[in-house]
Amino acid sequence: MTVNMRGKIYYRTAEVCSMAGISRSTLFRWLRKGILEDVSLRDRRGWRLFTDRDIGRITDESNKVK
Repeated sequence: MTVNMRGKIYYRTAEVCSMAGISRSTLFRWLRKGILEDVSLRDRRGWRLFTDRDIGRITDESNKVK
């Protein structure tokens, strides 16, 4: 489910993983290893919120994997 804050659309982890075609564990591993820069925005529960730009970076990284 997308989140609309201040007129901008943000996506949660499960949506981003589905769009990029990767698993949650892969995304978290890339964040932990520094392959991807972690997002700065989180909701009140501490869950990451991703922008379209973030999704583009994650998708680009997933396309590098063979």
